[in-house]
Amino acid sequence: MDADVRPKLQWRVAQVVNSHPETDSAQTIGLIVPGWGGHLAGQHIDLKLTAEDGYSAQRSYSLSRPADGERIELTVQRVADGEVSPYLIGLAAGDEIELRGPIGGWFVWRPDEAAQVLLVGGGSGIVPLMAMLRQRVVAGGADFRLVYSVRSPADVYYADELGRLERECDWLSVALLYTRAAAADTARPPGRVGYADLAPAGSIPDRGICVYVCGPTGFVESATAKLIAHGYRPSAIRTERFGPSN
Repeated sequence: MDADVRPKLQWRVAQVVNSHPETDSAQTIGLIVPGWGGHLAGQHIDLKLTAEDGYSAQRSYSLSRPADGERIELTVQRVADGEVSPYLIGLAAGDEIELRGPIGGWFVWRPDEAAQVLLVGGGSGIVPLMAMLRQRVVAGGADFRLVYSVRSPADVYYADELGRLERECDWLSVALLYTRAAAADTARPPGRVGYADLAPAGSIPDRGICVYVCGPTGFVESATAKLIAHGYRPSAIRTERFGPSN
């Protein structure tokens, strides 16, 4: 698929086809978008809610799966007292919502870009990275390493799928890091992502490696600084960050 990475600003009406929980506070939502032209792993969409009085609210959400005809998927984290996320989590099959996209041309992965890929995600920042992993399953290509930081084992998105992929795929390694409560079989104590957590497994090639970092602004800035300190070229690091939203 040769997806156009330029923003598609036309608003479309999409229909929910399914919805299921990923964690106690996150929901994956499948949508059918008539006329959807495809997208690249890492891209996102804008969603718009409009009230009867004309008030509208927009939010951006990363796509969690690679292109599949007119079907797309996203995972939404519930934000306390939020305007948009509680509504989205409450959607059921048959409900409709406005969206536009795909959006973004920098934070994307193409199978022919690099021989090695490092993914670093914090919390819901795993969503676009999961789209890249799923695209790798379909398209082949690079060796992947995922470093994923969450508060506790209960907060891991796509936990079963990540576990299965790590067991079955010799091109993937996964490191789950916990900041508040670690799993019983984890030797690493709870804590934020440290310098040692991002140490390269071997020598860092001058070319042929891409690094994707996604999460809250503070997480992204800290992780990026540590990666550069390890010797990763700044030009090889692509970042996507988010602040408080609802």
